[in-house]
Amino acid sequence: MEKLRGWLTRGADRGAGDCSCKGECNSNDDGVGGGGAVKLKLLFASETGTSAALAKRLAGKLGERGIPVELVDPSGYEPEEFLKERLVVMVVSTWEDGNPPKHAAFFVNWLAESSTDFRVGSKALAECRFAVFGVGSREYGSKFNAVGRAVEKYMADLGAQRLVERGEGDVDGGRLDATFDGWSARLVRKVKEFLERDSIAVEPAAAVEGDESDDDGEFDDSKEDFDLEDLAGKYPRATNGKPVSDGEAKEMVTPVIRSSLEKQGYKVIGSHSGVKLCRWTKSQLRGRGGCYKHTFYGIESHRCMEATPSLACANKCVFCWRHHTNPVGKSWKWKMDDPLDIVTTALDHHKKMIKQMKGVPGVKDDRLEEGLRPRHCALSLVGEPIMYPEINTLVDELHKRHISTFLVTNAQFPDKIASLHPVTQLYVSVDAATKERLKAIDRPLFSDYWERFIDSLKALLDKQQRTVYRLTLVKGWNTAEITAYAELLKLGRPDFIEIKGVTYCGSSKTSTLTMENVPWHEDVREFSEALSAETRGEYELACEHVHSCCVLLANVSKFKADGQWHTWIDYDKFQELVTSGESFSSEDYMATTPAWAVYGAVEGGFDPTETRVRKERRHGGGGVSGGCT
Repeated sequence: MEKLRGWLTRGADRGAGDCSCKGECNSNDDGVGGGGAVKLKLLFASETGTSAALAKRLAGKLGERGIPVELVDPSGYEPEEFLKERLVVMVVSTWEDGNPPKHAAFFVNWLAESSTDFRVGSKALAECRFAVFGVGSREYGSKFNAVGRAVEKYMADLGAQRLVERGEGDVDGGRLDATFDGWSARLVRKVKEFLERDSIAVEPAAAVEGDESDDDGEFDDSKEDFDLEDLAGKYPRATNGKPVSDGEAKEMVTPVIRSSLEKQGYKVIGSHSGVKLCRWTKSQLRGRGGCYKHTFYGIESHRCMEATPSLACANKCVFCWRHHTNPVGKSWKWKMDDPLDIVTTALDHHKKMIKQMKGVPGVKDDRLEEGLRPRHCALSLVGEPIMYPEINTLVDELHKRHISTFLVTNAQFPDKIASLHPVTQLYVSVDAATKERLKAIDRPLFSDYWERFIDSLKALLDKQQRTVYRLTLVKGWNTAEITAYAELLKLGRPDFIEIKGVTYCGSSKTSTLTMENVPWHEDVREFSEALSAETRGEYELACEHVHSCCVLLANVSKFKADGQWHTWIDYDKFQELVTSGESFSSEDYMATTPAWAVYGAVEGGFDPTETRVRKERRHGGGGVSGGCT
């Protein structure tokens, strides 16, 4: 009933009224005959309210026949749960250019991707019976009911079997209601028969017509490009927060994923971890400057290792630099490698990659020697490191080796944040300031993503070490709600706020972002100054790194004394504190920020002891990135 109430709340702007099923659409599971355990899921995709109204009418008819039904808005539907359904009916509209309504876009695209994903398989919905009614206008020619036809094909490709022939209603033809009522009558008879016997003669999948929207890139069912998601429910899940045994679980990194990662320069560790040499590491090995972490916190980029103990994530962010070819999941359900082995192997791979820089023009011998003794580890790279069940042991192992830890989490695992051991600096991604924007940008798997997000921010309050909100600005998506961002600051009271412009990595089927969505550094500065003003003196502009289009806001009461910023880290002091076992705070290991790193300095955050090399930039290729590191 909760999903239905949520839909009714949102339904006003879609032209939806009160539900005509009088409560029957979420009746108990007593059902009809021997099919009591089966509840029909009635999904609607509606932009103007027409399909929503038709779906409610159908729910009423089903309810009158005593058929248990749940009316579902796909914007809050869990893909993993969908693969368990046995009885599904969809009333779907086709919107602009043959695309689904906005609230259903994620679900329809996920269905399209899953239908071509070999790991999901062609039998994932073999036990599911389904029916589709499409709503559109024949005025759009070949795009007429493109979504309904595509959805039916995807369901068939996943092994589902039709209850009745697809219905198609023309909103401009004058017979929509009559067409829908005739189709509904046939459907109700078939559903009742199915529930009474739990068996039914169905139309074979082979009878499903070909997808007439193949010319629409949104529904491209090409086998050449697929999303390697692990959403089929085929793998054992974690129970009570513990991973399944290695004898039952599958490896996270399949041969296809491994090959793709290795081509991109990743060194895959075991079955779920990775390490990669950052371009800023290479830059500082040559004495050409470090990344913004060098400017903001004193990180030596040539002594920093980029790694992750989990290549999986619980989001499908629009700016993901891996274009969603990494696995996704809401819990750990894969084989688990030993944390000590991960750290040891990561360091070995990292050192080998550093050694390969020997002889590269410009690489300095002393920097190369220092690079072989990493002092920092950025636990981000790609994926969600905090998902790894042994993350605390891994962090502790890095600290034992006097390696600092910067850990980035996507704010979907508040319990993990709460139980995390001290890290040098803990980041939480704050990609939007409102529930609707967060869903559009992060495309989370969790239905309670907003509650998890809020709880993750609140969890930072109890952290005594350095905490950071990371904001990735995407023009046209998340740059307007300054006041809402300021309200979020009150929840976690972070030490710092990193504000960075999204990085363009080219176009792809999984991202519609373009160079138009990439802010200039002046845009980032303008946003940062406005946010600082909203905090009324609590946070001020501390540092900037022009090259990265990145600005740092810092808590004034903690990190500014006598007009001098102290955003840098005393890493030796941190190691002393973290190994002591005693309680300590972020203020116990801060260090003075050099003048060249301060916001507004003429150097723009570039270390004057380094050699500036300017290159002509040419953009092309695929995607836009938030810069996970």
